[in-house]
Amino acid sequence: MSKIFYVIILIFSLTYFNAEATIIDRKALVSRNNPQINSFDSLSSLSVGNGEFAFTVDATGLQTFPQKYTTGVPLGTQSQWGWHSFANPNNYRHEETLKNYNFRGKVEPYSTQFNEPGRPKEASEWFRINSHRLHLGIVGFELSDPKDFKAITELHQHLDLWNGEIASKFNLNGKAVSVQTSCHPTDDMICVRIQSVTHTGIKFHFPYPSGGHTDDACDWDSNNKHSTSLVEQTENSALLERKVDETIYYVKISWEGKAKLIEKEKNYFVLQPTSDDFSFTASFTPIKPGEKVQPTVSETMLASEKYWNSFWTTGGAIDFSACKDKRAPELERRVVLSQYLLAIQCAGSVPPQETGLTYNSWYGKFHLEMIWWHEAQFALWGRSALLERTLEWYKKALPIAKEIAQRQGFEGVRWMKMTDPSGIEAPSKVGSFLIWQQPHIIYMAELVYRSHPSTEVLQKYGELIEESAKFMYSFATYDQKNGRFILKGAIPAQETLRASETTNPPFELSYWHFAMSTAQKWRERTGKKRNPQWDELINKLSPLAAKDGLYLAAETATDTYKDIRFTSDHMAVLGAYGILPKCSLVRSDYMQNTLNWIWTNWNWDKTWGWDFPMTAMNAARLGDTEKAVGALLMDKRTNTYLPNGHNYQDSRLRIYLPGNGGLLTAVAMMCAGWDGNKLKNPGFPNDGNWDVKWEGLAPLP
Repeated sequence: MSKIFYVIILIFSLTYFNAEATIIDRKALVSRNNPQINSFDSLSSLSVGNGEFAFTVDATGLQTFPQKYTTGVPLGTQSQWGWHSFANPNNYRHEETLKNYNFRGKVEPYSTQFNEPGRPKEASEWFRINSHRLHLGIVGFELSDPKDFKAITELHQHLDLWNGEIASKFNLNGKAVSVQTSCHPTDDMICVRIQSVTHTGIKFHFPYPSGGHTDDACDWDSNNKHSTSLVEQTENSALLERKVDETIYYVKISWEGKAKLIEKEKNYFVLQPTSDDFSFTASFTPIKPGEKVQPTVSETMLASEKYWNSFWTTGGAIDFSACKDKRAPELERRVVLSQYLLAIQCAGSVPPQETGLTYNSWYGKFHLEMIWWHEAQFALWGRSALLERTLEWYKKALPIAKEIAQRQGFEGVRWMKMTDPSGIEAPSKVGSFLIWQQPHIIYMAELVYRSHPSTEVLQKYGELIEESAKFMYSFATYDQKNGRFILKGAIPAQETLRASETTNPPFELSYWHFAMSTAQKWRERTGKKRNPQWDELINKLSPLAAKDGLYLAAETATDTYKDIRFTSDHMAVLGAYGILPKCSLVRSDYMQNTLNWIWTNWNWDKTWGWDFPMTAMNAARLGDTEKAVGALLMDKRTNTYLPNGHNYQDSRLRIYLPGNGGLLTAVAMMCAGWDGNKLKNPGFPNDGNWDVKWEGLAPLP
C-alpha cells in the first residue's frame, strides 16, 4: 500500500473543503457519536482499519471470544489481498459454466448455475465458491477457559473516532486491564498497548478457510490442511509463515517489553508477556517482509491519530445539533459512524464486498452493482481519492469484461456482477443477467471529474467510459415497428423479475439515458465529435411504462400493483428519478403518484438497506421532504443501525455496507442538492425543525 496515500487524501479532500469560515465544531460532532460498549454483545463488535485491511474486536479490545460473535458481527481479520482457492483436481474450466440463451434472436452464453447434476453444475459451483476471502487469523487474549465470560467484569469500551482508536477497560478475575487498539493508516498492521498485572498471554490462532457462502470464513476442524511456521525470531519479534494450500502470507509480530512466543499447538501460538506494560504490533502481508524496520507501537498510534484527525477535519461534515426534530440525533449518529465504517471497510484497491472486511458474504466476493452504493458518497463528501483508489481495478478487469461482451455478441465491455480481484465472473442464476452495474463506472468517473475537472481525469477514465457505452448501445434493441430502442433480456435491479419476461425496466431505461448522455459529454471534453448512433439511442429510448398514472416495474409487468413479485425487493422505479436526474423519459406527476403508492403499499419487510436512501433521494427531488426524512429513519428491520453503526438486515446479513453508503449519498444530496437546485437543504422540511449545518459537500448531477 502506497505511503503517499495519506498525502493524496489531503490534496483531493481539500478540493471540496469550504473556504468560508468553519461553522461546525468537527471534533465535538464526531466525538459525541463515539460508540460506547459495556457488554459482550455479539452485534456490537468494533473495528479498526484503513480500507485495505480491517480488524474487528470484542469488548476486550482483541478477538478473545470469536465463537460468541460468529452469528453476530464476527471478529474478522480481513484484507483486500487475502484470497484462497480450494484445489481443482477435476480441472474445471470456466467455459463449462456457460449456458446458451436467446433473448434477441442470437445465441448469448451466460455463466450460470445449473440445476441438473453433472459436470456443468459442479464446475459452476467450484467457480462460484473460488476464490474466497481469507480470515487472516485470530489475535486475542489467551484465557485458561476460552468460553469463560464470567471472569471478565466491569466492561467499559469506546471507539475514539477522532483518533481511530478502540479503548477497552475491564477486570479479569478482579484485576484491572486496559487495552488500546489501533490500525496503521497505510500498513496492514494492528498495534495494541496493554496495561495489566495479569500478564495474560496473546493468542495467534489461525483457521482454515470454510468456503462458506455467508460466515466468518473459519474452519477450526481442518488443522491438517494448513500450516503456520516460525521462520524468523529475535528477542522482540517473530515472523510466521502461513501456508494454506497454494496461498502463502506472513504475520510479523513485534513487541515492546519482555515476552516469549511459544507454539501451543499446530497453527496456534501464544505470546506470553512478563511485564505490566506490554505493547505489540502484528503486520499481515502477502509477501515476506524485507529488511525494512516496522513502525513501533507509538509511531503507529501517532500515524493513526494524524490520519483520522485529517480525515475528520477535511472533506464534508454535517451537524444536526441545532435541529429540533427528535429524530435528528439518531440521523447524525448514523451519518458519522457510516463515514468511519466506509473508510475502513470500503476504500481499498478492489471493490468492497457487501459485508466489507468483517466477514464473508457471497464467499467474500464483491458485487459491481453495489459499488455505487458503497463508494459514490466519497466524491460527494470531498474524498474522491478514496473512490479513485478502487476505480483503478476496472482497468485490470477490462480485458475480461471485454471477453464477456464478445462471447455474447456485443461491443465494448460487459462488467461482471459478482467477482474477485481476478475479475473472473462468478456463475449466477441472477447476477450474470444484471445490467445496471454497467453504467456505474460512467457515473462514478463523472463524479470524480466534477470533483477535480482535468485532462488527467479524462485520460484516466476515458477508455472505460467509451467501452462501457459501446456495450450499452449494442445491448439496446431497436424496435423497428415503433421506432424506439428497448431494453430486454436482462434481470433488472428489482431482481424478482425474470430476464426472459422483462422489457424496459424503468430504472435501467433512465440509467441508459443518463450514462449515454454523460459518455457523449466526455467525448466532447476530449475534443471528439458526438457519436451520432449514441444520440439516436438517447433520443429514441422508450419512455417509462405507466398505467393509471403509476409507473410499472417494467413495460411487460402490467400487473405491477396486483402481483407481489412486483411490489417486493427493490422499488427500483424510484431510482429512475432520485439516483438519477430527471430526463425526458420521466414525468414528475407520475413519479409522485408512484412514490405515494409505494409509501403506503410496498412490502417493506422485503427490502434492503439501500432502498431507504433511494426512496429518500426520489422524494427529495420531488420536493416531498417529509418522505425524504421519513424514508431515512423508517422503523423497519432492514433500516436498523446497530450501536457500532452497521446497517443490520437479518440473521444472515448482520451488516450491510451498501445501506451505509446509500445513507451518506442521500444525506449529502439532501443538503447540497443537485444540478439546477437553488434551495438551501432541499431534502429537509422547511418547518423550523431541521436547521442542518454542513460544509464541504458536493451536489449530485
